[in-house]
Amino acid sequence: MSAIFERRTRRVARGVSIQSGPISYTSQNKPAPLSPVEEAVLIVCTGLTGTTTMHDVPARNDDGSERFSAPLINIIARSASSIDNAHAVSFFLINDEGTFLVKHLRNREGLESLKGLPPRWEDWSESDWIGTAAKMKHRLYKERLDFPRRWPYYFIWNRQISNRPGTTILLPIVDLTRQFINVIISLLSEEDGQRPLFVDDWQRFRPRTLLDWGAWLASRLGVVPNIPYQIIGGARRGRGDWLNSEFPVSIGYAGELRTDYETFFQLQNLMLIAQGMGLGAWIHAAVEAPYLFERDPAKGKFGIEFRMQKPKTWRRWPPLPAPLDNPIGIDGVLESLTPPYVKSMDAAVDQVIEEKYGPAGTYGDNSIFDRAYKKAEYGDAFLKMANRRPKPEAVAYAKEICNYIYDTYGRFPAHTNALHLPGVWLQFSHLELEFYDKYFDPSLYRRQAQHQETWGDQH
Repeated sequence: MSAIFERRTRRVARGVSIQSGPISYTSQNKPAPLSPVEEAVLIVCTGLTGTTTMHDVPARNDDGSERFSAPLINIIARSASSIDNAHAVSFFLINDEGTFLVKHLRNREGLESLKGLPPRWEDWSESDWIGTAAKMKHRLYKERLDFPRRWPYYFIWNRQISNRPGTTILLPIVDLTRQFINVIISLLSEEDGQRPLFVDDWQRFRPRTLLDWGAWLASRLGVVPNIPYQIIGGARRGRGDWLNSEFPVSIGYAGELRTDYETFFQLQNLMLIAQGMGLGAWIHAAVEAPYLFERDPAKGKFGIEFRMQKPKTWRRWPPLPAPLDNPIGIDGVLESLTPPYVKSMDAAVDQVIEEKYGPAGTYGDNSIFDRAYKKAEYGDAFLKMANRRPKPEAVAYAKEICNYIYDTYGRFPAHTNALHLPGVWLQFSHLELEFYDKYFDPSLYRRQAQHQETWGDQH
């Protein structure tokens, strides 16, 4: 409870001076980076729990009939709630030693990394924390990621105190491609009349077939409702009761499909952990897209080198970000499900299905799935109902939708980037206690003042 009630943003790291008129301050201290074990605790707490999700959900319809294609993508739990357990959030780690990607270890890979370690976190040694964190870190650069201290990179007081020597920063990045495909498949796995018709809310309806022209004419004559947007798959998709055309889904309306919500749960967890540890923690505006996604310092590009998917040439530009380069990955390190990382969008849909239902997938490995249950027979019973690949017609329409997006816009997704930058980062630091002692009520940083007493002088 004290971590919740005493959680505050505390910004001034050890060794940092600030210009603030009558309450300015000049530090006499050297920067004091987090110790390896302090940083390791933060890294591991971004998601490695060693436990499984609980499938405490109905596996059939109210009438007892079969219902799904199960929505959950991963079986291993994460420390923060993840939409459909997509585990879509990774973090860049920035400190004095360089710039890293913290890779989330999935399913069996995550369990293997915990082999031989005490089952209770409180029994872990410092080397356990540091060794486990090392398995999750992939070095990108030997130097701290930084940018010129001006707009559009830093602004207002962030210019003075953000991303300074001695601080550790976690910057979230979200892969939207898997969950985008997964949501489509899940919606198309509903019963007849419950599957939505998909439309493109950035394109007006353009008839291409005789059936399309008939639908367009009927809408003009008032025989059927107006058709304002492009129907993905054409008017033939609106016939019959396999799809529900009364309540269509527009591919742009949902934005990030709430996949980025995991980011904010993760950041809140980390803020509370920092409070418990007695560290300063500050969530604030990070360098935004597109400036984070390109690196060529000689040309004034100071970010991380991503592979960028080039847009189509437009006579009349659609809304952003469709006309811009689409950050799709870092080769061999962080790769979204879009060409060239997959051969086609058909292959991307197939990969999502295989990652869920294949022999090594979420619903293909009884030994992992059964861990959540008292008896293996309970897990086996649920798995028997859940391990059902989506029907061929659902897969076919999912591929049609994904191919439409890629063919129309030259990118996937169209209405958001493949790798989404929420636009905030979380800075951790040892505080400049002399600054706080001079100006602030001691009750507002009590835990931070006790940090050295709790953790020892590790510098």
